[in-house]
Amino acid sequence: MLFLQTTATAQQGFTFDPLTAIMLVVLAAMIFFMFRSNKKRKAQAAELQDQMVPGAEIMTNFGLFGELREIDEERNEALIEIAPGTIVRVHRQTLARVVEDEPALADDAADAADDAGEAGEPRDRA
Repeated sequence: MLFLQTTATAQQGFTFDPLTAIMLVVLAAMIFFMFRSNKKRKAQAAELQDQMVPGAEIMTNFGLFGELREIDEERNEALIEIAPGTIVRVHRQTLARVVEDEPALADDAADAADDAGEAGEPRDRA
């Protein structure tokens, strides 16, 4: 009797239940977001390489700040001047970002806030 039931079910073909549909939608969404994030990462890497020009102020992955002097594409190295006359050689992939100067407006606002706090008036820390 059990054999007859399984053969009858097998003859009906593939049944498409809601769980299978949900799994396929989740899989498609994961693939979509994976390709999207890869595309964004490549665009960010290309933008970073455009900004890495000699004379730019840069920071490495390990926190070393300096001025980029030269990039050797063939040897995959970069020369960074960390102090006047002091040049270090690092692997090109350690260059993390280009350091951009903070706008002076933010410094002025911070100085004004410090001056207001030093006037002797207690601040309300609500």
